[in-house]
Parts: sequence; C-alpha cells; structure tokens
Amino acid sequence: MTKSQRTALAVLSAAMLMTILDGSIVTVAMPAIQQDLGFSPAGLSWTVNAYLIAFGGLLLLAGRLGDLIGRKTMFITGTVVFTAASVLAGVATTSAVLVGARFLQGIGSAIAASVVLGILVTIFTEPRQRATAIGVFSFTGAAGASIGQVLGGVLTDALNWHWIFLINVPIGALTVLVAVRALPADRGLGWSAGADVLGAGLVTAGLMLGIYTVVEVERYGWVSAHTLGLGALAAALLATFVLRQATAVNPLLPLRIFRSRTVSGANVVQMLTLAAMFAFQIIVALYLQKVLGYNALQTGLAMLPAAVAIGGVSLFASAALITRFGERAVLIAGLTLLLAGMSWLTRLPVDAGYVTDVLPVMVALSGGGLVLPALTALGMSGAEADDAGLASGLFNTTQQVGMAIGVAVLSTLAAARTETELVAGAAEAVALTSGYRLAFTVAAGMLGAALVLGATVLRKRPTPADAAVAQVVSPA
Repeated sequence: MTKSQRTALAVLSAAMLMTILDGSIVTVAMPAIQQDLGFSPAGLSWTVNAYLIAFGGLLLLAGRLGDLIGRKTMFITGTVVFTAASVLAGVATTSAVLVGARFLQGIGSAIAASVVLGILVTIFTEPRQRATAIGVFSFTGAAGASIGQVLGGVLTDALNWHWIFLINVPIGALTVLVAVRALPADRGLGWSAGADVLGAGLVTAGLMLGIYTVVEVERYGWVSAHTLGLGALAAALLATFVLRQATAVNPLLPLRIFRSRTVSGANVVQMLTLAAMFAFQIIVALYLQKVLGYNALQTGLAMLPAAVAIGGVSLFASAALITRFGERAVLIAGLTLLLAGMSWLTRLPVDAGYVTDVLPVMVALSGGGLVLPALTALGMSGAEADDAGLASGLFNTTQQVGMAIGVAVLSTLAAARTETELVAGAAEAVALTSGYRLAFTVAAGMLGAALVLGATVLRKRPTPADAAVAQVVSPA
C-alpha cells in the first residue's frame, strides 16, 4: 500500500468514523439533553432519528449526484455541510434547533458517505489490498458507534453535552484540508446524464413518514387511525418510488441491481443486523443509567469493551479470515456471536452485575467485527463493475435505514411495555427493565432472521482453500 493510498484511506476512514460516531455519541448524553432542553420521552428519540432519517433518505440521491459531478467534490461538500451543522447543534438552546441541526448533520453525512465506498474501491484494485482497506474501513464503522458512547460520556461529564457536537468542528476541518490534496480527482458524467429528483423525493418522504409513524405509536397505538393511515401513506410513497424506478429514463435506483442474489441478500441481512445492534447500544445505555444508576462517564466506560472487541476483530482478524474462509462463513460466525450476546440480554435482571450480566455481551459484540466487513465485501462484490457506485449508495442506505428503524421500533416497544407495567403498579426500575428485555428479545429475533438469511440466501464464494482442495481432488 503506497503512502498516497494510506493517506486517502485515513481520510475516508476519518469521515466514516465521524459519521457513525455522531449517530451514537448522543446516546449516553440523552438524559442530560432531555433535562436541559425539555424533550418529552417520545420526542427525545428524534435527536437520533432526525439524523438517521436524513442520512438514510438522501444517500441514494447523493450517490447519484456523485456520479454526475464527481465523488471528490461530493465528499468535500458533505463534510463541510456536516461540520457547519455540528456548530449549530453545539450551540442549540431549544429542542427544535437541536433536531433541525441533527437533520442538517444527516444531510451532510449522506452527501459525504454516499461516495466513500465508491472512492475506496477505485483506489484499491488489488484483491488483498482491497480486503485490508475494507477491514480498516469497516473497523471505523463498527467501532465508531461504541467509541461514540465512550467519548459522549467523557465529554458530557467533563464539560457538557454541547461538546459532543462541537468536537466535530476541528476533525471536519482537518478532513477537508487533507481530502483536497489526498483524494484522486475524478470527472463526473455531467448534469446531462440526469438525476431522478422525483424518485429521491418519493423515497425520502416515504422513509421519513414511515419512521415518524413508528415513533408516534407510543402515543397513538398500533391500530389507531393515525398509525394505520400514515403507515399506509408511507407504504404508498415507497411503492410509487419502486414503480418510478422501473419506468424512469435515469432512475435513482435501477432495479437491475436486485438481480444479484448476493447484493439483495447482503443488504437485507445488514438492515436486520444494524437495526438490532444500534438499538441495542441506545437501550443498554439507558438501562445502565436509568436502572443501574450509572452516570454518563461510567456508561461510556462500560461500553468500552465492545469498542475494543469489535475494533480488534475487524482490524486484525477479519481480512485474513475472509481471505481464508470466505465472506459467507465469516458472516455466519459473526452473526452467531451477536445472537448469543443478544439472547443473554433477554434475561437481564433489575439488579444486574456488570461482570456477570453486561460484560459477556460486550465481548460477544466482537461478532460485529466479523459481520460488517463480510457484509461490505458481499454487498460490493455482488455488483457489476458499472454498478459499483450504485451498490455503494444502496449499501449505505440500508445501513442507515436499518439503524433508524431499529431505534424507532425497539425504543417504542420498550416504552410501551414500561408504561403497561407502571400502570399495573410495578416499580419504575422493574417496569423499565421489563421494557428493555422485550426490546432485546425482538432484537434477538432480528439477528436470528439475519442468520437464517445469511445461511440460506447468500451464495458461498470460492476461497483459496477451496481452490486448493479442488486441485487435489482433480489435479488435471
């Protein structure tokens, strides 16, 4: 790997770390933000969902714009927007301003992140180097969420919650300065190639309305006119988007991409996995603070073993294991570890001990360091060369949509169960724990479904070991 390649990889990884970290750094600071800005329990989730919805909803359009005007230009533009929005979030004094700033952060992240994988696979063309680069890149994504919780706890306790956003400013500025010189210049297809603005509007509106509907279930109920009506409208918008993609001259998401069983399967598995993993991180942080009485710093440190486990496996083991056994085998092993950890949480007691009840789950999360690099490799390798940018945008989209859906659904289920227990006369800690256990049970079901799909839908790709065996069996 040349010096220029290492520098470019560092820039891309730093941007991804900042993007993923910002989705999770807010989690341990949520109680402090709620108290300071007066968020309602349901409204508080929008400090996370506003970011994830904008991010997931705009990735496809941003990826297409990268094809038209150049990926380097999009990357730098997105990083500038994200950094400016971080300033606004850092100085927010009302809940409305903070949610708006988080939405703008999501827009900036979508613009930058939509082209990152496309740039990476262009820079690293040799298979072994690409596997190593993907391992490093996946490490920043996998560990970023856990690192965000540790850093969020440190900043919230040592300073205040405003600094969890302001810390992005120097990082973003440095990333832009280095990216200008380190990333290879590229020329886009030009505006004449066309961008499906209508399609982008349909999918963004559909996703935003769908997540909003789920978040508001706690207030209106699952079978209310509000929930059913808005849910039906969201489904209609997304169905219209699919129809638009089948008929548009320059579709935002050409449906041919789904002909690849590997691409389709990897994206569905990723959505289920990240829905479970990201919601887990938020709910565990709430459990540690609201039930066990941890402060923000203690919560961040309690989550540190997960960051170390995920980062170590992703950075030092995933590339070698994928090369030796193939992406599918590594994916299944990682999902098995995650499922074991999540299943352990379904029995979480009110008076849990950290070493006996929480730490084993943090260690089991090392499976994430296997799952995410394997899914990245599968999601990109299953696409034709001409669809690499499209596959990158789709992969990032399902990642963020999965995270948003996971937070909305599992947080809502936990809150509804807690309310039911409180009405029945249960103590607050008991009611909260019951709600969290339900969320972990559903998350375990998501991981179980991901494991089944990974084992049955994704095809096994030949590995060097397979080739050696074939040579021995049939030397001719």
